[in-house]
Amino acid sequence: RDRTDALWIGGFAMLVAFAVPWFLWGDATIVAGLPAWLWWHIGWMALASVVFAVFSRRAWDRGIDAGVSDVADVGTNLGIVVGYLVLALGVG
Repeated sequence: RDRTDALWIGGFAMLVAFAVPWFLWGDATIVAGLPAWLWWHIGWMALASVVFAVFSRRAWDRGIDAGVSDVADVGTNLGIVVGYLVLALGVG
């Protein structure tokens, strides 16, 4: 489990470290009508989405100690707060 945790932490650290394409700063290359840095960002966000989807399906319990009832309580409380906000703002 420790090795898997280290791999997930390293993977997310890489996603954060390269989210901003600092190595493309000052590069005016245009690809298909858009700057290269924008293509990097689009591709990187797609990769981050895939990594998070895999993480949420296979390793969500890593470092999370809340039980199912705790999560349900948070959802219930959030629903109550949203309900009060809707009433207070007169949206409904």
